[in-house]
Amino acid sequence: MLKRGSTIGILGGGQLGRMMAVAAAQLGYRCIGYSPEGDNVAAAVCEDFFTNEWDDKEALAAFAARCDVVTWEFENVPVETARAFPADQIFPDPRALETAQDRLSEKRFVEDLGGRPAAYAKVDSRTDLEAAADRLGAPGILKTRRDGYDGKGQWRIMSGRDAAGLKMPDAAAIYEGFVEFRAEFSVILVRGQNGEVRFWDSARNTHEGGVLAASLLPAGKVVDAQVEEARKLAGKVAQALNYVGVLTLEFFATHEGPIFNEMAPRVHNSGHWTIEGAATSQFENHIRAVAGLPLGDTRTIAEAVEMRNILGTEIEGAHAFLADADTHLHDYGKSEVREGRKMGHLTRLTRS
Repeated sequence: MLKRGSTIGILGGGQLGRMMAVAAAQLGYRCIGYSPEGDNVAAAVCEDFFTNEWDDKEALAAFAARCDVVTWEFENVPVETARAFPADQIFPDPRALETAQDRLSEKRFVEDLGGRPAAYAKVDSRTDLEAAADRLGAPGILKTRRDGYDGKGQWRIMSGRDAAGLKMPDAAAIYEGFVEFRAEFSVILVRGQNGEVRFWDSARNTHEGGVLAASLLPAGKVVDAQVEEARKLAGKVAQALNYVGVLTLEFFATHEGPIFNEMAPRVHNSGHWTIEGAATSQFENHIRAVAGLPLGDTRTIAEAVEMRNILGTEIEGAHAFLADADTHLHDYGKSEVREGRKMGHLTRLTRS
């Protein structure tokens, strides 16, 4: 258990790290961030920040020497960077990064645990893509196996003609068959160092242009009927990875039950509602877990919750939403405003 005043290192400098650092400060901990050059908005709430490349061994050693434990705030931290820290200093285990960073490995891992991903095929060439589209059908989605988020690194294939004419990505890829779903939802859990697991209520998610637009609670009967099965799979994933911290699995609710979409070994956009809407937020419970503290209560404390992302120039007028007393604004402090970029979020609570 980390004593008061200890230092938590955060790999990554985005809004998730920013909100983790705020939660850590409330628990009496200091945070130091580490990330290459960029709009590192977490730096504003960290005691110090290392702006160095992921493979800078000297900087990583200096960073490690100042931290009691280390965690990360996004899943594209290089596995080699995470493995540079002793196993008893970094949480979760870097194997979670290794699993999540390759979509093909991720799907096979989940299948081995009894989960059901969308039908998929490995794609290394145009011939592979055309064969996959023919076997699995179109429409479908071609995705790069590595990197890519919020709709990036993805191409919708509507027909065999699309497959034949697409400019192939210069990277290993995977083709996924189209899933006829009734709703999208997330299972977000926290697992402590002692193996205890707690779940938050699952929100119904809506996406626009590949970016999460909103998360809503209650999620509705369609989602509620499939949450238990999805939780069982998420628990198996956490157990298999000896996971410590917050873990997210995204699902499609279908007529055949929950279909696994992808996992995020970190706090998640669809869990931002927990800051005001749950007894303990995903950010606080992640810090509790990596610090070895008892986990907090994850129950929902409002009758209904709506979380909406603020994208691009929408942030300029966001203060107007505060005229509603039950609306909470989170501005991430990003200096570069561009179309589709997540600039903040709003959470509206309905109380009984």
